[in-house]
Amino acid sequence: MFIIGEALVQRPVTDTEFSCDLDSCKGACCTMRGGRGAPLLDEEIDQMRNALPFALKYLNKKHRTYIEKFGFFEGNSGDYTTKCIHNKACVFVYYQNGIARCSLERAFEEGYTTWKKPISCHLFPVRISNGTPATVYYEKIDECNAGVKKGEQEKLPLVEFLEEPLRRRFGDDWYLYLLIHVNGEVK
Repeated sequence: MFIIGEALVQRPVTDTEFSCDLDSCKGACCTMRGGRGAPLLDEEIDQMRNALPFALKYLNKKHRTYIEKFGFFEGNSGDYTTKCIHNKACVFVYYQNGIARCSLERAFEEGYTTWKKPISCHLFPVRISNGTPATVYYEKIDECNAGVKKGEQEKLPLVEFLEEPLRRRFGDDWYLYLLIHVNGEVK
């Protein structure tokens, strides 16, 4: 482990090669069993509220009705998560060609919003603990084995695959320090 700025980074984050393989996993990170959905930062609740009207149009009737009846998040300040349907699919999931996708992200991609999706989703399979300092760690799950295999074939380090969300969460300087730590130089 090593510290960069405000975060303690565990070695698997820098030592793993990874590239999502949605054709294999079918978007499993959005539909994992467990009851609680994606971790949310407090400030993301309002961003999600603003994006909600645009994201709803991509959801099926079951998910729209669920959100209208029960809302889209649960928990308390510092411990919010998205809600899940039947302790599995995130309420924001829609399916395209059998792959679970995020309706928030689609609204962003189609230009309806300026906010992409929760940072915890954008960073997955990297997670960040709530401690001080925050710990940045790789959450290894079987559903992502195809992503590891694809990353190894492409020789794509996880930190490069996740460049956009790491910069989004920690900033450009932090990310550059991470690359220098990993590579000894910036590529």
